[in-house]
Amino acid sequence: MIVTPGISTRTLIVATTNLGKLAEIRAMLDRHSVTLLRPIDVLGHSLDVVEDADTFEANAELKARAVAAATGHLTLADDSGLEVDALGGLPGVRSARFAGEQASDADNNAELLRRLKDVDCVALTARFRCAMALFDPTGGACEVVNGSCEGTIIREPRGHNGFGYDPLFLVAGQGNRTLAELPSAEKNAISHRGKAISAMLPRLLAMIGR
Repeated sequence: MIVTPGISTRTLIVATTNLGKLAEIRAMLDRHSVTLLRPIDVLGHSLDVVEDADTFEANAELKARAVAAATGHLTLADDSGLEVDALGGLPGVRSARFAGEQASDADNNAELLRRLKDVDCVALTARFRCAMALFDPTGGACEVVNGSCEGTIIREPRGHNGFGYDPLFLVAGQGNRTLAELPSAEKNAISHRGKAISAMLPRLLAMIGR
């Protein structure tokens, strides 16, 4: 376990290598003056955690505990993905690797559309889900919260502001716009990750001793 000198109690390790996720979390926590670091910033190298659980909640907690154990610091982790009703909830926990272990966003989007090519458009209801875990290695406390965002899948990608499946996800109640067409502030207010952060924030601030 590494405890880095000079890291304050207002520092939070975010257990992700996804820069899109990190940017969203940073934007949502910016006004609370919380310093965000990645595992590589503390350890000097990335930390690969095998996400082999079958629920978002279990994977988020697994990552939070593993990174906190390695760094010795309060750690936030999330596991999130897309659930498509016509596919029985897939891609689910395999959202980031739906088209294979090294799949790009474009690969995953293409695989999703391939599997839905014979499904009626009216049946393309879906949701993004995010489970977020906060683990304090000093006391062993772990908090887990959830957030979701309802919508439908479209056949052609639209928008350039998001990542992952955002260009294919038409958000319910957002004026016929995909997540990738929403400005960042609007997306963060209604997204699955934004809702999870909102639910976690009181617990986070209590743990860092606001």
